[in-house]
Amino acid sequence: MLKTIGLTTLAWVLLLLCGSAQAMEKQPPTIAIIIDDLGVDREAAQRLIDLESPVTLAFLPYRPHTRELANAASRHGKEVMLHAPMANMGQVALGPGGLSLEMSREQIVQSLSESLKAVPHASGVNNHMGSLLTGQERPMRWVMDEIARHNLYFIDSRTTKATVAATTAHARDIPTMSRDVFLDNELSERSIHQQFRRLLKEARENGTAIGIGHPHEETIAYLEKILPKLDEYGYAVATVSGLWAIRQDRQPIPGRTLVPLEASSR
Repeated sequence: MLKTIGLTTLAWVLLLLCGSAQAMEKQPPTIAIIIDDLGVDREAAQRLIDLESPVTLAFLPYRPHTRELANAASRHGKEVMLHAPMANMGQVALGPGGLSLEMSREQIVQSLSESLKAVPHASGVNNHMGSLLTGQERPMRWVMDEIARHNLYFIDSRTTKATVAATTAHARDIPTMSRDVFLDNELSERSIHQQFRRLLKEARENGTAIGIGHPHEETIAYLEKILPKLDEYGYAVATVSGLWAIRQDRQPIPGRTLVPLEASSR
């Protein structure tokens, strides 16, 4: 194996993965890429905003640059999400906007509502950490009630195999999907490349796939190199809502009417 992975090597790998462009169906294998943990590093977020590909950007609430960068992302046509901090098994501090098991329904609803106000233009929500909270049906019902009120989708980051987040969202008729691949659990070009290959393989076999990454230098540099090449090799990149529409035979996410809190008290 090569010690480094350049674009020439990567091009051959992609061609082997996808076959000839002539063999592709009308809808090419399509990926959505979500970048989490935004709002702290302005320069890293700006590089992601400047990408021509429609990556989806997930912002933590109340971070120093969240509002500014979410507004900039929207102006540049990027889809914005709330990256909602949720209780985890490791007891890592959640920071502002965190949702914990000790919170009442009213506290969870209020906190999530305020976090959504702190991230302008959010089209959906995914969980930051959450290995503890996403395994608990009752608080996740409260979370989904509030997400449904705001006409949003939910992406389960799947930080635990015991997650009930997606099934709870489905029960509330919320447009929902789950993460297929984490791109950068290990920060090396080789590892990110291997995970990206897994993402493409998943998309080739199932039509679509969702990858989640973070605003690390290694991840951003890799995406800056590879994303402009994907169309040439027969793959497409979509926003999260665009990917959902593809999975629903090109039907857009249906609209909802914001309802009073009291109407969703289960």
